[in-house]
Amino acid sequence: MAGSMKCNKARGGIRSISLPCRPHSTTYKMEQELNKLKTWEAEVSSNAPTAEKICNGLSGLGELYRCTDELLNLPLTRQALSALQHDESINELLDGSIRFLDICGSAKDIMSLVKVNAADLHSCLRRRPKGDASSFTKYTLFKKKISKDAKRLTAVLKQVDSRTSGLRFVDLDQHLISVIRVLNEVTATTISVFDYVVLFLATSTKAKTTKWSLVSRLMHKSRVACEDHQQMNEMEKVDAELLCMISGSSKESDLLKQRLEALEAGVEVIENGLECMFRHIIRIRTSLLNIVSQ
Repeated sequence: MAGSMKCNKARGGIRSISLPCRPHSTTYKMEQELNKLKTWEAEVSSNAPTAEKICNGLSGLGELYRCTDELLNLPLTRQALSALQHDESINELLDGSIRFLDICGSAKDIMSLVKVNAADLHSCLRRRPKGDASSFTKYTLFKKKISKDAKRLTAVLKQVDSRTSGLRFVDLDQHLISVIRVLNEVTATTISVFDYVVLFLATSTKAKTTKWSLVSRLMHKSRVACEDHQQMNEMEKVDAELLCMISGSSKESDLLKQRLEALEAGVEVIENGLECMFRHIIRIRTSLLNIVSQ
């Protein structure tokens, strides 16, 4: 699917949808779900995207996708869209669905790796309460890798957004125009929610921890990190507490263990949400393919 809306901090946010002219319970439900997601975005944009907030966004997006599938299977909608088998707008929607599957699957795989690496560090701290340089370095290098992966996913999201921002509707009846606009708005909302999933993954401290000789350079950053956890998500809290351990600002690993436990639990919840979204995207793509092939 594809959309023309900018989202996240670099984008404009979730908008109201242009519903089909003929009222229907499905479109009314879509409007409700979209309004809920607008409220969700306002809340998540003011603070770090925590696992709970990400999960709420994915859950709301899933409800929106259920409504979208109902809309696509309405006889009037199927009839209208079947006339656009080779139209650019339908091709963009189908192409966008493939890209969303890539983003959703990749994000889920990365979340799994986060859980594994957090568990490895957690296990090390149970054996050695003060940790060791190698375990800290391994986790830091892993974070750098997923930061690069997050940049790739952001680039894909931008491609989906830009490919449809210039779509124009020519010689189409008003109902069909409205349906396509609704589908584009669903895509725009998907981009917004996925942006925050990627932002969760991309958050990291900038300090280097690959050599103990660099510890002195981290003292100031680690003091700030240790004192300010209010505006952080689970990933950032682990990073901050890890810096405190490395710099010597914190001698005990109990708090870091708690942070890791929270990260593992939060990531698992997001994983499940992404798995559900993967199935929703497949269902929407299948419905579109069935329409254009009839």
